[in-house]
Amino acid sequence: MVRLKPFRALRPAPGLEERIAALPYDVYDRKEAREAALREPLSFLNIDRPETQFPEDYDMYAPEVYQKARTMLAEEKAKGLYVQDEKECFYLYELTMNKRSQTGIVACACADDYLEGSIRKHENTRADKELDRIRHVDACGAQTGPIFLAYRNRPDTAALVQKVRQQPPVFAFTSEDGIGHRGWIIDREEDIEAIRGAFMAADSVYIADGHHRAASAVRTALARRERAGGARGEADWFLSVLFPDDELKIMDYNRVVKDLHGMNPEQFLRQIGQKCDITEEKEPVHPSRKGEMGLYVSGKWYRVSFRSSLLSEDPVEGLDVSILQKEILQPLLGIEDPRTDERIRFVGGIRGLKELERLVDGDWAAAFSMYPTSIGELFAVADAGLLMPPKSTWFEPKLRSGLFIHLFDPM
Repeated sequence: MVRLKPFRALRPAPGLEERIAALPYDVYDRKEAREAALREPLSFLNIDRPETQFPEDYDMYAPEVYQKARTMLAEEKAKGLYVQDEKECFYLYELTMNKRSQTGIVACACADDYLEGSIRKHENTRADKELDRIRHVDACGAQTGPIFLAYRNRPDTAALVQKVRQQPPVFAFTSEDGIGHRGWIIDREEDIEAIRGAFMAADSVYIADGHHRAASAVRTALARRERAGGARGEADWFLSVLFPDDELKIMDYNRVVKDLHGMNPEQFLRQIGQKCDITEEKEPVHPSRKGEMGLYVSGKWYRVSFRSSLLSEDPVEGLDVSILQKEILQPLLGIEDPRTDERIRFVGGIRGLKELERLVDGDWAAAFSMYPTSIGELFAVADAGLLMPPKSTWFEPKLRSGLFIHLFDPM
């Protein structure tokens, strides 16, 4: 059972969606965030990363920085830059990238479903990253960045989504990166109840992206619940966009390493060759199947195939990224914990293989191009109550923040 709740979204005033919509707060470093905020004063990034409103050396975690986010949101709402719907609704949010579209249901998910396991995760979270968003969410009295959830598609839900999409959207624009964005309001009671009922009948939904935002939202809910003597409130529901599994695309999440742990390239290739089949290629290697990866070292590309003895039916151990870690990164390169080791870097597939070549031709030693983890593999890991290695999935396109905001404090 998965509980969804309609809500009164705070949304950009008509015509301002393109200027306000912003990429997620965590895709920017501090310098990039400041530059992006300066380029567009109305960008929601100014609120999502409020340290951009302070001197460059200001403590970005100071209480007044988070309070600034709340003040800016309230001021911009008072100026009419945002409007709040009078009625609790569900919404649709469609993103189109390279002629491929995915349409999600915008709703509030239940913190208790996260705690009880019907909202399933596949990644660990870091306490420091959670704390930042807890402070931001609590100060704003709002969830501003949606959690990206996935569900197994079913005919009744697909038909309802398709019916709503026949209506004129309430916003439609193309962002500067070429992604198309459209949104619809679902305010008919029969449609709202149909969506609720469809997800009440579902066993589970899955966090595709936004594990830290989800964990922060739930911890905020529990803290507020404790302060209220156990009483539930609007903060017990967190902003989500739910996409059907058959519309999602996971891109490769590649790895580069700083050194070869004392080996030269020839020695490194010989060591890998004891476990894998290696073929030198003239062109950059995009793996063509599971169990295969590309290796770029010393200006050359190689196709590396895992031998059958390395493969596993275990949901986690059978992932290509797990085999790479267990058979090469740890024993050959001494990378014990890829979450903390500074000798490894993760490169999203959206950057392409040229980025791997650029890094290795610079001051990195080798790069591994990976075959993308599938949505089925993600579901299998989460269903088993297991966790993937870090940086196993890269979803594109990224949801924009600021298009739908869930207020749980009056403003």
